[in-house]
Amino acid sequence: MNDARNESVGSVDPILLAQIIDEHVADIIVRLNDEDVETASAVLSHLPLERAIEVFDRPELSRAGELLMSLPEGLAGRILKGMSADRAADTLRQLDGADRTALLTRVDFETAQSLKLLLSYPEGAAGSLMTTEFVSVPSTFTVAQTLQHIREVEHTRETVYAIHVLDPHTRELVRVVTLRQLITGEPEQSILDVGPEREPIWVAPDTDREEVARIISIHDLLAVPVLNARRQVLGIVTVDDVIDAIVAESTEDVQKFGGVEGIAEPYMQIGFRKMIRKRAGWLSALFIGEMLTASAMQHYEDELAKAVVLTLFIPLIMSSGGNSGSQATSLLIRALALGQLRLRDWWRVAVREIPTGLTLGAILGVLGMTRIATWQTLGFFDYGEHWGLIALTVGCGLVGIVTFGSLTGSMLPFILKRLGFDPASASAPFVATLVDVTGLVIYFSVALVILRGTLL
Repeated sequence: MNDARNESVGSVDPILLAQIIDEHVADIIVRLNDEDVETASAVLSHLPLERAIEVFDRPELSRAGELLMSLPEGLAGRILKGMSADRAADTLRQLDGADRTALLTRVDFETAQSLKLLLSYPEGAAGSLMTTEFVSVPSTFTVAQTLQHIREVEHTRETVYAIHVLDPHTRELVRVVTLRQLITGEPEQSILDVGPEREPIWVAPDTDREEVARIISIHDLLAVPVLNARRQVLGIVTVDDVIDAIVAESTEDVQKFGGVEGIAEPYMQIGFRKMIRKRAGWLSALFIGEMLTASAMQHYEDELAKAVVLTLFIPLIMSSGGNSGSQATSLLIRALALGQLRLRDWWRVAVREIPTGLTLGAILGVLGMTRIATWQTLGFFDYGEHWGLIALTVGCGLVGIVTFGSLTGSMLPFILKRLGFDPASASAPFVATLVDVTGLVIYFSVALVILRGTLL
């Protein structure tokens, strides 16, 4: 044990400590996440310093900022300094301004400046994801000199699989050499000769994390450098950081698509008030939207009084339109997120969705008409002497509503993105509510045309 023991925040159960101390770091994190802050910080203060740093370096550790603040000042400072720069910045983002400043005063000036740089970038941008701990050498180095440099700095760098070759005077990025390419070169060979003679792949610090993920994916990279306007390397974004960011982004998108504001905390750690605040807004907006459905039904009150049988199929009509719209929205949100579509492609999507909606609506329409005919023929329900026209109304209504739902659901993500909103905000409940109202209008308009002179 090192001197971290001497700064413990309190006593800890020896049995618990004995069980945890030799476990894999992932298992330690699971155990700590189940404990209260006081117990978890006590355990952390009794761990060897390197082990505690390893625990804090993992994004799976919940309440990392709170735990760091609960540790003694000296220990918290040593842990923060030992953490990878990007993970330390993520931890500091969990704290308010005063606590963040207090922690930064516990590390040396160089570390504090590095963390302040990362914190200056907006969350979700490449600058906020990058680490400043990367391997770089001047373009005058040989293979042997580069290998020796890697041996000297390996323990302080997040990854050594990409070597960034810089101009010795301007510090501009000249080339990126992989470790595989490096070890296949001759010791006296220039570092420039072992790397490919092509423009390095890089991103700007304000590049969105989804675009960073796309670039890493299509170029099969382990890390991508982040350059400033002078083409100097500010840091690198590694593939594991991108995965963590995309998992968080996907979680937020899934929550939005379910009609809930994005929540970062695990479900069981969300406070009651926060849970209500995150869900009540969307639910209230959807409720107000559904009031328009009641208004639409009131508008067709006379028709409903004359043909009460039409009300039997309202849930069928509304759900079919909402389902088709939600399907289209899901497909389009994912396609936009993966860069498979751009805003200018909206018309191609519309041209594709109209015949798709017509076909899907026809399939459902046939099923609906078959159901009415079967129930009428077998005597399960008597729809009256005009049951054939009712079946036709339902069938034609489904064609129109499903087509409209598919078109609306596919266009809504484009509209939101064009207005600067997250396309994931086009949640399934929102699309369903929108299509519900218009679906009723379509349904009763079709009924007025087909049933005029009979039931209406």
